[in-house]
Amino acid sequence: MNPRAGMLIAAGALVAGTVTVLPASATVSAAEPGPAVRPVQPLTWKGCGTKAYPKLQCSTLKVPLNHDDPAGRTVTLALTRVPHTAKTYQGPLLVNPGGPGGSGRGMAGYVAAALPAKVAAQYDVIGFDPRGVGKSEPALNCRPGHFAPVRPDSVPLRAEGERAGVERARAFARACGEKYADLLPYIDTVSTARDLDAIRAALGAPRINYLGYSYGTYLGAVYARLFPERVRRFALDSVVNPHGVWYEDNIAQDHAFDTRHKDFAAWVARHDAAYRLGTDPAVVEAAWYRMREELRTAPAGGKVGPGELEDTYLPGGYYNGYWPRLAAAFAAYVNDKDSTPLVKAYEEYGAADAAGENGYSVYTSVQCRDAAWPRDWNVWRKDNWDVHVKAPFSTWNNAWYNAPCAFWPVASLTPPDVRNDRVPPVLILQATDDAATPYEGGVALHRMVRGSSLVVEEGGGNHGVTLAGNACMDEHLTAYLATGEVPRGEAGAEADAVCETTPEPQPEPRTVTTAKTARTAKPGAARGAVLPAGATLHGLLGHVR
Repeated sequence: MNPRAGMLIAAGALVAGTVTVLPASATVSAAEPGPAVRPVQPLTWKGCGTKAYPKLQCSTLKVPLNHDDPAGRTVTLALTRVPHTAKTYQGPLLVNPGGPGGSGRGMAGYVAAALPAKVAAQYDVIGFDPRGVGKSEPALNCRPGHFAPVRPDSVPLRAEGERAGVERARAFARACGEKYADLLPYIDTVSTARDLDAIRAALGAPRINYLGYSYGTYLGAVYARLFPERVRRFALDSVVNPHGVWYEDNIAQDHAFDTRHKDFAAWVARHDAAYRLGTDPAVVEAAWYRMREELRTAPAGGKVGPGELEDTYLPGGYYNGYWPRLAAAFAAYVNDKDSTPLVKAYEEYGAADAAGENGYSVYTSVQCRDAAWPRDWNVWRKDNWDVHVKAPFSTWNNAWYNAPCAFWPVASLTPPDVRNDRVPPVLILQATDDAATPYEGGVALHRMVRGSSLVVEEGGGNHGVTLAGNACMDEHLTAYLATGEVPRGEAGAEADAVCETTPEPQPEPRTVTTAKTARTAKPGAARGAVLPAGATLHGLLGHVR
């Protein structure tokens, strides 16, 4: 799920000077995907440091739109870098925040700052906006205003509501096809993986290191399948289940997000002294659904109807650090009949800005192209009503989010088989209660990649578990990046190492942690209050939906 897919790096004054990196070879070697032989473009890096990340540099790289036609049309990728400073140089570390559709330019500065300085200094940390995203050109925006409030209720209780939802999905798919007919066949995971290899070649690196979150784990797995000889160290955090790409994975999410919403209700109940919504989680959850029903006929502030309410509370399924503010808005609406905090929460967590529209356009373009989706709306109707009965929190919201794939103007591809026995040890990191990428995905990929190591955050429900405040998980990531070593569990054990989850948040009515303020904050930086590392990371991640 991807309520806030796009993240644009904060503007900063350019630092004088440029650096040109000359590649080690003149051409990109042919690989499994096809005859991609193309002169390598040297990268010219310019200072683009920000207050938080003063050492940041920026560059661009032209890559073939169609990698099987390397002499044809190109698209431009926007890159960032924090260069290595140590004598020991371990090569480039490419970082990806997920999505698909998440902007990755801001990740380089964050990862370089969040890693121990001694380890970060050994890598060129490279961020990038994937094709179609953010500062890469062209950037997609299929249908501006698609998420403008107030949308039809996501739960289609009547035929006219369902017809409106279907037509809205058709309109989005139609707009994408009309605006980007020449691009859509090449906005997909395999093409993006081949872009990664073009970045590698432009950097002059024989192999790459990689840290991918969320959808970035699938991108990394696809790259490793296509280019196993070019894999050095790959860390995959919060893993997409390759067996379910993408329709089945979304169904699995519906159940998992409903469970996570119940976890939120239970947390609110445990803090009844702060929120006065009841000590029974079922009572709290029922109050939330009553609020949803009231918003059906009287949207808060003329902006927050049932669908927008779900958009606002979905981020809490990714990161429990948002729970205190979401609970406070909930309590103000129920107890004080004050919808102002709810509207503000929607504007921070749920509303789609231009970056969000761009992210969603790429999200649909990738997922609809990557794999087959049902083309018969009757299948969608039956499946989603069946799931909604058991998991009502976001099932229909998620269905409409993905519904353009039922009408997508470009035929779907067959997903690559990401089983792999040709790569060095891969580090897989996964929370047991992650809703966006359920635990089963981490286990599945662990079994598919021979020699991989699975590190589990037991009881954790946040999406993105490294460089987010869990010292134990970070120690495993750091050791791997420093030495290449991975933990090995006992024979027959599912996990190779287990870490305890971090403590749950506490009500903090005077501390406001928002997605927008988190996006450009350095880990631990003060903005009226110290933002936890998890808030900063989750402001950057392009959450898979």
